[in-house]
Amino acid sequence: ICRIRNIGIMAHIDAGKTTTTERMLYYSGYTRALGDVDDGDTVTDFMAQERERGITIQSAAVTFDWKSYRINLIDTPGHVDFTLEVERALRVLDGAVAVFDASAGVEAQTLTVWRQAEKHHVPCVCFLNKMDKPGAKLNLSIESIKQKLKANPVLLQIPVGTGKNFSGVVDLLTNQKLMWKLSSSGDDGRMFESKPLDQSHEPELVQEVNEARMALIEQVADLDDEFAELLLTDFGDNFDAVPAVKLQEAVRRLTLARKGVPVLCGSSLKNKGVQPLLDAITAYLPAPNERHHDLVLSTDKQRGPLVFVRIYSGTLKPQTAVHNINRNSIERMSRLLVPFADQPVEIPSMTAGNIALTVGLKQVTPSSHRRLRQQLQPAGPTTMADWGRSEGEHASVVLSGVEVPDPVFFCTIEPPTMAKQADLENALTCLQREDPSLKVRVDPDSGQTILCGMGELHIEIIHDRIRREYGIETHLGPLQVAYRETILHEVSTTDTLDRTVGERRHVVTVELTVSPVDIFSSGGSCEFAEELGEQLAAEMKEAVENGVHSSHLQGPLLGYPLLGVSTLIQRVHVEPGTSPTMVSACVSRCMLKALRLAGGQVLEPVMSLEVTVGEGHLGTVLGDLAQRRGTVQDIQSRHDNKVLLAAVPLAEMMGYSTVLRTLTSGNATFSLELDTYEAMNPQDQNTLLKRLSGLL
Repeated sequence: ICRIRNIGIMAHIDAGKTTTTERMLYYSGYTRALGDVDDGDTVTDFMAQERERGITIQSAAVTFDWKSYRINLIDTPGHVDFTLEVERALRVLDGAVAVFDASAGVEAQTLTVWRQAEKHHVPCVCFLNKMDKPGAKLNLSIESIKQKLKANPVLLQIPVGTGKNFSGVVDLLTNQKLMWKLSSSGDDGRMFESKPLDQSHEPELVQEVNEARMALIEQVADLDDEFAELLLTDFGDNFDAVPAVKLQEAVRRLTLARKGVPVLCGSSLKNKGVQPLLDAITAYLPAPNERHHDLVLSTDKQRGPLVFVRIYSGTLKPQTAVHNINRNSIERMSRLLVPFADQPVEIPSMTAGNIALTVGLKQVTPSSHRRLRQQLQPAGPTTMADWGRSEGEHASVVLSGVEVPDPVFFCTIEPPTMAKQADLENALTCLQREDPSLKVRVDPDSGQTILCGMGELHIEIIHDRIRREYGIETHLGPLQVAYRETILHEVSTTDTLDRTVGERRHVVTVELTVSPVDIFSSGGSCEFAEELGEQLAAEMKEAVENGVHSSHLQGPLLGYPLLGVSTLIQRVHVEPGTSPTMVSACVSRCMLKALRLAGGQVLEPVMSLEVTVGEGHLGTVLGDLAQRRGTVQDIQSRHDNKVLLAAVPLAEMMGYSTVLRTLTSGNATFSLELDTYEAMNPQDQNTLLKRLSGLL
């Protein structure tokens, strides 16, 4: 188990994640040709939409060996619409490689995925990719990691050559110079030369390496007490004499404790620096028994639902009976496979520490908590899907859940004919099993099916997949923004429900207070008056909470979900024989009355926008943003380009990629991320109310 590494590759879009993964597979011997994103022949980007767009949409798992280690790797998306894919991957992984464009440093989505890694306490290694680009700057990237990620970059290599002359790196631990051939388009980078530095031929490089190595030793000593004691005790006269193996051990301790992040550099596209990165993965990232953690789900048209499983103890085999504690059901894993993108390989068994694919678990779905355990055999070990335990231990296992962000766009979706309605519903059910960020609901008034997603691209991809994979030519309605609502004033109300159903009379009286609070603090909370909380039976308490929760799903103005509303239940009087369902109904009715009296306010999603554009087109882009109600926050310089940071309402950003391409002749890139929700001004709110009411 100590020879296994479960890792993810994460980055901003176009930083080179998939290309790096392809090189890893090639150099490990698991592929015979170098895949290229532009040619659409990479292993991990196997979906048609991925190959057409040149981006990763769905996380893909591959397994390969490097030297004496087994590496289970997940290549994750870099586009903000598919952030949940990164979240699902990181929570089951032991380590991650953060890939950076060395000419840009930390970018918008880099910050997002880094926060996700921190949330799950995942140790990371940084890889400064694209060192062959003219604008690549080591110091810029290191400084951006410090300033923007608030991390401690531990530089382990320095580049040899810059831009198109980038030819290799110097390993600061061993003082070895690793060189690849500069030219030869047919050179695959498999062979490289490793040799000691030559003082006589490269005095400037030797001096730079010596200074960088001393800085590394001092930095590690500041962060690791054990290494500092070793230096002072055994190498007080000459710190530089410390053995490379001792320095490597200290860097590993820092990485596992998340006190520092090793930084390496290279150019995956030019086949330089990937082998040392693989060595760093095995040297610094943790083994499964050094970390503690689940299941992610995908669907295969031939095999049906495929479940990714982490094995934490024992051995898993086909036909294993699994108890799903959430659903209190027992299922049998019919087959066991090793993941290799869209071509998994069937195997007879899998040991602890690995990631495997199973077929046959139809009851497992992405949910807030999942529990799985193998049915215990009298003389056999226990195989658990989370939190490693000793063999034979009879404990239930609870798996940590995914926080699924709320959708920001929605639209109607209709089949070509009513005869295809059932097929569409089946397709949407399958896609939701695979993608928890996709939400589907039915409008209670019109009966139309509503598709809710994380962005324009997300919904576009879903629409395309329904056509290609399920053969249904659906029609999408106009894309609409998923607004939120809040209240303006504190209001207290009382309501009584008195209803007779059959021979049973239900009587309940509820008194409550709704109050506006900060939308990102305790919004949506339900509290009970101190004495009431102690007196109310658990069943009735749950019924009250359900009533409050259902009221938060539809605001009083336009029916959007509520944010920033706190509810205090002051009194609940329930006559004997009253059902919990009637209690929930009374609470919902009382809540609706209070929310209407409290005055409504529409909240619109505001996005954090980053545009990288040439200085010649900056004025045009700024003028366009002004028309979109955008607020410019900063304009930074990055080589020959300008980086524009702004806050813009999501409603104004529909179709922005096409507009930006036209304004700049295709010479600009942008990223968009949800920042906050802000109250709409009265004029815009009235316009929205009229438009949605059909008056405009």
